[in-house]
Amino acid sequence: MTARATIEYVHALSADPDAVHAIIERDGAVILEGLLSAEIVARVNDEVGAVLDAADPDAELFNPIMKAFHGPRTKQVTGACAISPTFAAEVMCNPLLLALCDRILLPSCARYQLNLGHLLQRGPGAEEQLLHRDEAVWSDVPKPAPELQLAAVIAFVDFTRENGGTRIVPGSHRWPDRNLPPAEQFAHLPKTEEQIACAEMPAGSAVVYTGGTIHAGGSNTTEIPRRGAHLSYCLGWLRTEENNYLAVPPSIAVELPRQAQELLGYAVHDSIPRGGGYLGMVRMQDPVELLNRREL
Repeated sequence: MTARATIEYVHALSADPDAVHAIIERDGAVILEGLLSAEIVARVNDEVGAVLDAADPDAELFNPIMKAFHGPRTKQVTGACAISPTFAAEVMCNPLLLALCDRILLPSCARYQLNLGHLLQRGPGAEEQLLHRDEAVWSDVPKPAPELQLAAVIAFVDFTRENGGTRIVPGSHRWPDRNLPPAEQFAHLPKTEEQIACAEMPAGSAVVYTGGTIHAGGSNTTEIPRRGAHLSYCLGWLRTEENNYLAVPPSIAVELPRQAQELLGYAVHDSIPRGGGYLGMVRMQDPVELLNRREL
């Protein structure tokens, strides 16, 4: 009998970023237990609760395929940094997540940025999401390529196999099919459940994985909604999945910490010291400086 795939657990408070990076390089994913304190989890839940309660799981999306991808009975709230100041300052700017971004993304860019920050609540009866690789959103980037993204699904309630804990295929970031067009990768998806691990973890923990690691949301067979966040970072020279300048406009961004402003993309991507150019200036200025002088 084949053993079911597993994901390694690391306690976030005592984690060595280099050791965690090595696990991600080996397996494509890791679970960071206790990444957020109970107090931060409670504050985020309080700040987003009313918005999530009001969210319509049947709302129209920009592309009908996206509804099938996320599945029914899933509430989705975008632009989490604009809704929850705690999410922006304490979750997006988490030191361990950023230390991992330093190791995985920074070798290929002058600075990395937030790709998207969503709140996802998979209600009772939600079905398994389609297995996929997040990096497929940049399908036009020639292969092989450097790592484009680092993502985390963070539990804001306890995640179990029964309530839809994230499904991960360890090692899939190293599969040869990763260099095929996304449509052709579907022929190589796991054929057995033994290849798929479940990120079962308490609230405040996170499963962290690369853009090339196959994963999906699980089915919720309980009566309790499974609330989490999908937070991802990408290379600073890529177009982001969520338009963060509109999702978190200057009137909101100006009240956030400087580090959060930079991660949201308000800072110039300056590759001049690396022998390159620059991206994202406004009036030949770094917009994060204009923002903090209230000139945007």
